[in-house]
Amino acid sequence: MPRQLHLNAFLMNTGHHEASWRLPESDPYAHVDLAHYVHLARIAERGTFDSLFLADGPQLWNNLAQRPAGALEPLTLLTALATATEHIGLIATASTSYNSPYNLARKFASLDIISGGRAGWNIVTTAGAEAARNFGLDAEPAHAERYARAAEFLDVALKLWDSWEDDAIVADKAAGVWGDDAKIHPPRHRGTYFSVEGALNVPRTPQGYPLLVQAGSSEDGKRFAARYAEAVFTAQQTIEDARAFYADLKSRTAVAGRDPDHIKVLPGIVPVIGSTEAEARAHEQVLEDHIVYAHGVDRLERLLQLQPGTLELDAPLPADLPSEEAVEGAKSRYSLVVELARRERLTVRQLVRRLGGGRGHLTFAGTPEQVADAIETWFTQGAADGFNIMPPVLPSGLDAFVDQVVPILRARGLLRTEYGPRRTLRERYGLPRPANQYVSPAPALV
Repeated sequence: MPRQLHLNAFLMNTGHHEASWRLPESDPYAHVDLAHYVHLARIAERGTFDSLFLADGPQLWNNLAQRPAGALEPLTLLTALATATEHIGLIATASTSYNSPYNLARKFASLDIISGGRAGWNIVTTAGAEAARNFGLDAEPAHAERYARAAEFLDVALKLWDSWEDDAIVADKAAGVWGDDAKIHPPRHRGTYFSVEGALNVPRTPQGYPLLVQAGSSEDGKRFAARYAEAVFTAQQTIEDARAFYADLKSRTAVAGRDPDHIKVLPGIVPVIGSTEAEARAHEQVLEDHIVYAHGVDRLERLLQLQPGTLELDAPLPADLPSEEAVEGAKSRYSLVVELARRERLTVRQLVRRLGGGRGHLTFAGTPEQVADAIETWFTQGAADGFNIMPPVLPSGLDAFVDQVVPILRARGLLRTEYGPRRTLRERYGLPRPANQYVSPAPALV
């Protein structure tokens, strides 16, 4: 088949723009409304998206004045969405810093079975002291240590998902034999961070294990992605930066001994759509006019690890900001924001407006044709395998993309018109079902 786009719907309560909840059309309580998410999932499925995605973190994000805060636990929510959809993949964020491998492997295996092979895990290491203090720590672990723990965490999870062979269940009623204990492989793992003895208490799943997604773009993050990730969510502001990231990650994946086509790069895009370019700019202006600058400055000072009151709205960022190497939090997002401000000589006020829609992801305002053109350009010029679609307002922004942009992408042969026979999320992303690490491959026929 000709190469086609992979589209993921990144769903965030009332939309990705921080002021989306203030619009007349928005429901300020949508973030805890199951019907809202069912509606969004069905819109994305109508658009034949590969997957939808729920971000998460083990802390209360933002202050309550800024935007809807708190969220339903994503694996619980995705289990409900699995029963309300038929085709679309279901990806949840879960932290390797504040979970244990056994429990998390069991949850994702359960979701994969319930959904018929549609589960995906966005693997994060969780930056921020706020989360650390919720788990008995005084400060967040160092960046390199978080990734070392994540690597061992994933190695253990892979052992657990493989701890049942595919045919371990015999179900022989006549002989009275339900399963074959010889086909169970306890990990018996003893490592730096984890000690896990027994096999998982869930059989091997339709996909073998969930689609592995990663979102860190720091050096540690890219090394981790090259070793493990099958899809990468990334933030890039220019096609030049996106092409450089894409080429670097594909090269690292090959060096790691993997097929570069088995890692899909999906930059985030916040599409603001209008019937004309002027109408799209007007929609964008309405959102920007609803920004509360005090909230934006507070969030920016936290990201840049500055003391409250450091930034001045109509001044540029301070010249003496620390380097990325000195940051233990979200390194790649820190660098992206600082480089954006420096490159375009933005004041803090202008930077807050730019970040209000996508927190550093590319915001694009234009007609459906212009949005489709931008997506096609990045896709065909070595910058992306697809996109993380981040509607500024929900559900209207997702509706507009599916009803107005998707038909153009389909007409250009860039996007499927129906889901077809491929049923699992791995199949949708063009990935093979992984072999069980405990089973020797069959000998070749001669």
